Amino acid sequence: MTATIKGVTLAAAVALAASAPAWAQDRSDWPANFSVGTASQGGTFFIYGAGWANLVTEKTRVPSSTEATGGPVQNLALVQTRDVDFGMTTMGPARDAWDGNSPIVPGVEFRNVRALFPMYQTPFQVVALQASGIGSIADLDGKRVGVGPRGGTCGTYWPQFFEALGVNVNPQFGGASDLAGQVQDGLIDAFAFCAGLPIAAFAELEAQRPVNIFSFTADEQAALVEAFPVSAFEVPAGIYNSTPEPQKSVAMWNFAIGHKDLSASFVREVMATVLDNHDRMMQIHGASIETLPENYVHNTFLWFHPGAIEYLQDNGFEIDPALFPPEWQG
Repeated sequence: MTATIKGVTLAAAVALAASAPAWAQDRSDWPANFSVGTASQGGTFFIYGAGWANLVTEKTRVPSSTEATGGPVQNLALVQTRDVDFGMTTMGPARDAWDGNSPIVPGVEFRNVRALFPMYQTPFQVVALQASGIGSIADLDGKRVGVGPRGGTCGTYWPQFFEALGVNVNPQFGGASDLAGQVQDGLIDAFAFCAGLPIAAFAELEAQRPVNIFSFTADEQAALVEAFPVSAFEVPAGIYNSTPEPQKSVAMWNFAIGHKDLSASFVREVMATVLDNHDRMMQIHGASIETLPENYVHNTFLWFHPGAIEYLQDNGFEIDPALFPPEWQG
């Protein structure tokens, strides 16, 4: 005999529940709203973060807000204390925070932060006006160089890169759009940044003035890969109108992060919304070409959120047990 629920077969009821849209599912433990820490205007985090937050709101009907922040380092601290529910970070600063070496709260291991979905790689590039004659890292010696906001990946690592490469610069901190504007106005000599490609602030500056956009020599690239938590990266030709040839750079992976106390079922829905709607994500930003579930392997230390684990396992991916958080009950 087939069981029924008010005239509907049990099998049909189960199938109906599985196919129900997110807003119609059990959401008793979902948040009433959620917040996402992004970065400064003109950077990829700002565009990408607002985009995926709005997409989740569209699919789940849970209101969202995005907060402009200093970027990855600050986002880790904001998620750790749950001043925001979600954030985005680069794995270099995440490793530092995980080990208790965050420049914001030194000595505190950020163990309330959980990894969610892989985003994309962040390569490092520099832009300067053609009229400046600056076209290489060596040309930056003695110059005023914007490096992004304090607390961001760029503002943290570019000064270290310059020191390691023996280039003495006068670093200037600020938001991406502001620093690009300072290059245009001649207030600083160049802007060294890192973000998903194309970097919006670089493209906007290129549309206004002739520019040089460059990265590293082969020797500089090798030295940075040896000394820092970065990988060799090739910037494809044609990303900008002024870069017809590929460029050697270095890059770090970015991941979305969330607080450990977020509902597992809601986080699973966030994972599905972002990773199952690749075409929509590509409309948000071209860097989303790397926002694919198989890229979860680029997180090797940060505990995954239980909701993220559920999504990945349900889609056939095996998670290293070392990345299971203490609250995992699977």
